[in-house]
Amino acid sequence: MEKLKLYDAEYKFVSLIWDNEPINSTDLVRLCAEKLGWKKSTTYTVLKKLCDRGILQNQDAVVTARVKREDVQKYESSALVEKSFDGSLPKFLTAFLGERKITQQEAEELKQIIEEATK
Repeated sequence: MEKLKLYDAEYKFVSLIWDNEPINSTDLVRLCAEKLGWKKSTTYTVLKKLCDRGILQNQDAVVTARVKREDVQKYESSALVEKSFDGSLPKFLTAFLGERKITQQEAEELKQIIEEATK
């Protein structure tokens, strides 16, 4: 699923679409100028690139996402754990938490997630 890899600017761009879809391409150009400081040509260049990769769709000047935010987040987080922590979730959590304390509610949520994943 390498196609789900998004660079930072691409992720910000696709996030605007996820948050506003379906969005007219003219409105998208305006939104990118406001939120990202992009020119029209930059918006259309990135849009075409992401359409070619199957991430987005631009049909009749209406832009929609062809992939879900959750799928991209799942890919990115898995790739990070694999690359930086040799696939070890405990190593990742240890590094992520560091000296940070979590609340009792967060601990309960994590416990529930772990229990569900082991069923």
